[in-house]
Amino acid sequence: MLNIVIFGAPGSGKGTQSEKIIEEYGVEHISTGDVLREEIKKRTELGKLAASYIDEGDFIPDSLMIKILASVLDAKGKDIKGVIFDGFPRTIPQAEALDEMLAERGETVSVVIGLEVDGEELINRIVLRGKTSGRADDNEHTARHRLENYHNMTQPLKKYYIEEGKYVSVPGKGDIDEIFSHIKEVIDAVK
Repeated sequence: MLNIVIFGAPGSGKGTQSEKIIEEYGVEHISTGDVLREEIKKRTELGKLAASYIDEGDFIPDSLMIKILASVLDAKGKDIKGVIFDGFPRTIPQAEALDEMLAERGETVSVVIGLEVDGEELINRIVLRGKTSGRADDNEHTARHRLENYHNMTQPLKKYYIEEGKYVSVPGKGDIDEIFSHIKEVIDAVK
C-alpha cells in the first residue's frame, strides 16, 4: 500500500496537490478535520468522545485521534491502493502513534512529501485565498501567527522524518503541474 503523509505550512498547496495525487494514483484521502466532523455527525462512540473534548475547547488526545484514524482506515478495507494522511501527524508522538497503527496492519509510511514554500509567498497565498474562501483566518495577521505555530510545532517532526529517511522536500512554488511533476517523481520512486 502507498501511504503518503503530505506535509507543508498553511498555504503550501497541500489540498491542491492531494487532489492531483488522488486522481493520479487512486489513493484514499484521510483528512483529520473531515474525519472528526464525520464521526461526530454520525454520533459514533469515538465521535461522541471526540465531541466531549471539542465542546470544551480542548485538543483531542493523540490516542483518541489514532483510534479514529484506525477505524476510518479499517472501514476502507484491505483492497485500497493507499492513503494520503492530511493534517496528521503534527507532532513526533503523533508520528510514532501513526507508525505503530500502520505496523499493526503490516504497513508503514511510504513517504513524507514536504511542500517547501518561503514565508512571504505563503502569506501572499493565504491573503489571496482569503479574498475568495470566506475563511476568517485567511488574513495576514492570523496567517503570520499560524505560520509561526506551524514552524515551532513541526520542525521537530520534519527532522524526525528526515532521520527516518522518509522526508522528501519538494519545491512548492511555481506552476501547479510543475510541482506535481516533482511529486510524481518522488512517489514513483517509492511505489
